[in-house]
Amino acid sequence: MTALKQYDRLEASGLWRATADDQRREVVVSLGDATLTISDLRDVALTHWSLAALERANPGQFPAIYHPDGDPGETLELSEDATVMLDAIERLRRVIDRRRPKPGRLRMVLTLSAAAVVAALAFVWLPGALLHHTVTVIPDVKRSEIGEGLLSRITRISGQACADRAAQPALQALSLRLLDTPDRLVVLPDGVRETAHLPGGTILMNRALVEDFEDADVPAGYIVVEALRADRQDPLEALLRSAGFWSSLRLLTRGELTPETLDAQAERILTAPPDPLPDAELIAAFTKAKLRTAPYAYARDVSGESVLGLIEADPYPTGSDTSVLSDSNWIRLQTICGG
Repeated sequence: MTALKQYDRLEASGLWRATADDQRREVVVSLGDATLTISDLRDVALTHWSLAALERANPGQFPAIYHPDGDPGETLELSEDATVMLDAIERLRRVIDRRRPKPGRLRMVLTLSAAAVVAALAFVWLPGALLHHTVTVIPDVKRSEIGEGLLSRITRISGQACADRAAQPALQALSLRLLDTPDRLVVLPDGVRETAHLPGGTILMNRALVEDFEDADVPAGYIVVEALRADRQDPLEALLRSAGFWSSLRLLTRGELTPETLDAQAERILTAPPDPLPDAELIAAFTKAKLRTAPYAYARDVSGESVLGLIEADPYPTGSDTSVLSDSNWIRLQTICGG
């Protein structure tokens, strides 16, 4: 392996210590086929160092100090007089370094290869097939990262999310009650009309939903409806359908979306009207959440005329046995924006 056959079994004297706390001792260093063998003066081997894992601590200085990769406490010192040994070691290290795989180059080759393969397949598959594949393989952590990127853009327009410390436990309790996790709700002072959802599972709420109603079932209803919209169409899929083929390809091959794509999607979230949902699906979702439909229905239309189906089919007309929030938490939640 050495590639320096003329130096087989080359020897030189040096100073070696096993740890940083040990005294240095005189040793004999032998250059073998794939290792440096360090022996005492009686020719008893003390240790073997792999040539592939040999590091020099002080390039260009003398005495030359070497150590195994990852263990700078164990050292070998070779004086400037050990010219042949030093020359052999340094030549070996250069040869080995040239033979090491170059991660950056390999990563670039793999990335370009993957991009070429995907691009070729894109001309065969329908764009919808590529979109479906991208949505399928993107992990949750990347979805959350995209959602955070969208939220940061939305808050430039809406203002920072409401975060009164005393009200945070109430917001978390509401999220846990309706979404089975305590960290999916964000209340914004402006921007969104009522609610919106992001990749990663975050649901945005306008502050009016917690400030303008006396019944916690109203914002709870809007949250259930928005969660249903997110379940009906993956928000990442909706983003990529709007952004087009090249955004799907970029996300699949590079793991990112352009700032322009995120800006455009943030604008769509703030301006697009909410998708209407069939009454049957809404009633099923409210039933599963143990939530009344009537408060939500009257919040949408105070006359009740356009939401009569939700009012008449309320699964809990006299109230559910599971409250949305305690009275104290509801009062705290209403002050989350400092009101």
